[in-house]
Amino acid sequence: MKITVKTIPHKSQRYETPGDWWWKNNGLEIRASQTGNWKYESLIAIHEIIEAIICKIHGIKQKRVEKFDIAYERRRKEGDADEPGDEPNAPYHFEHSLATGVERIIAVFLKVKWKDYDKKVNSLRFSKKQKKK
Repeated sequence: MKITVKTIPHKSQRYETPGDWWWKNNGLEIRASQTGNWKYESLIAIHEIIEAIICKIHGIKQKRVEKFDIAYERRRKEGDADEPGDEPNAPYHFEHSLATGVERIIAVFLKVKWKDYDKKVNSLRFSKKQKKK
């Protein structure tokens, strides 16, 4: 299996998310939003890799995750910085939570303060007016 990780400008994400994943042929594509900090970008990518692999193991299809995320973003209220996967009714809630746990453990080893990291990731939100069609 080939895993490709790329950092991209946040506004270039397919939808409102700091990290994205999808399966392409026999490989996994990961996109992490650029933050200006390689440790932060690595944490985003690690989260996405773990989430995607555990979803695959549990039979949760990428399209199901995307559908939930996009619907969540459509109804997102101004100022809401929650992750769609944190919602208990998300079809990948367990997988997202596990990935977040691993992400937090790695953050400790990278000497990243979670509060600072979380603030930066949440600052990436772009308005619906800027969102690509």
